[in-house]
Amino acid sequence: MNVVIPTDEKRMQSIREKVSRGERLTAEDGVFLYQSEDLLSIGQMANEVNMRKNGKKVYFIENMSLYFTNVCEAHCAFCNFRKDEGQEGAYTLTGEQMIEYVDQHYHPGVREFHIVGGHNPNVPFQYYVDSLKALRNHYPDVTLKAYTAAEIDFFSRISGLSYREVLEELIKAGLGTLTGGGAEILSDQYRKKMRVDKADVSQYLDVHRNAHQLGLRTHTTMLYGSIETHEQRIDHMVKVRELQDETGGFMVFIPLSMQPISPRAGIRRRNSAFEDLKTIAISRLMLDNFQHIKAYFINIGVQLTQVSLTMGASDVHGTLVKERISHSAGALTPEGITREDLIWLVKGAGRIPIERDTFYNEIKVYS
Repeated sequence: MNVVIPTDEKRMQSIREKVSRGERLTAEDGVFLYQSEDLLSIGQMANEVNMRKNGKKVYFIENMSLYFTNVCEAHCAFCNFRKDEGQEGAYTLTGEQMIEYVDQHYHPGVREFHIVGGHNPNVPFQYYVDSLKALRNHYPDVTLKAYTAAEIDFFSRISGLSYREVLEELIKAGLGTLTGGGAEILSDQYRKKMRVDKADVSQYLDVHRNAHQLGLRTHTTMLYGSIETHEQRIDHMVKVRELQDETGGFMVFIPLSMQPISPRAGIRRRNSAFEDLKTIAISRLMLDNFQHIKAYFINIGVQLTQVSLTMGASDVHGTLVKERISHSAGALTPEGITREDLIWLVKGAGRIPIERDTFYNEIKVYS
């Protein structure tokens, strides 16, 4: 008797075999996984890949989020953080004002300042350079993880400098690495529809290419869950995978779950837990040349973050004192989390918490 195996099961088995052999998945494979409802199989494969790369280690960092200005010339459809100059709630801090804020929240365990903000055209490029200098002078041992690729493109436009020259100036001021933001979905069609009024796809990638060529190791993100298709998400992953093949400069890929514009938005306005876990797992499977996939608890919550550790995630970000951008867009999660809670979260998933620095050097193992 001949047993007929459904086509989808054959395709899933073919992907399983590729994963077990360590072969690269195609864009078509990625789209198929997104269309599949077999989350457990996808998660098991992602876990297999992650265990080969990182074992049971899960990384976190003590960090603080800093925002020098929320004034922004861009009007991206998904952003509720930005303000116009003079609008109620708009602000632009001097270096001294930021130091005063940091002094109130800083403790000696903080290893990284995560610095992003608006594209404020009312101040010169030197303002952004001086902001880093002020932090570097007061906190010389804290890594400055600063600015998105879109901000670097903005700095290039207002200064007349090339990407490379902008980055060189910032490195002299103390820049240690770029943040991953500004990627959203790397599709020009998507960016036009969502009024992503900043760096386009090629500019985003070229900023990171220049950063890698200057010796910076950087982060990259994908903001998913609005109007983009599964094909566009996979194409986004393929684009950063190709740049990673070229430069090897990315440390981690960070899928960011889109937050609704209002904190009062119901569950139907948010990505489902199923979609969030699937995206983390597929990211792990597609991005074979990335060491780490991050589960960002600010967007998906601490419990789902814990589950994601068995589905390909090897990083849970950090303690993040006072996150604002996702919360201004409607995130319901805490604005920060204690080291003890992060350690508990990781151990609860049967994993080993590793406190790290920005560059994934291990500081302490909590066995």
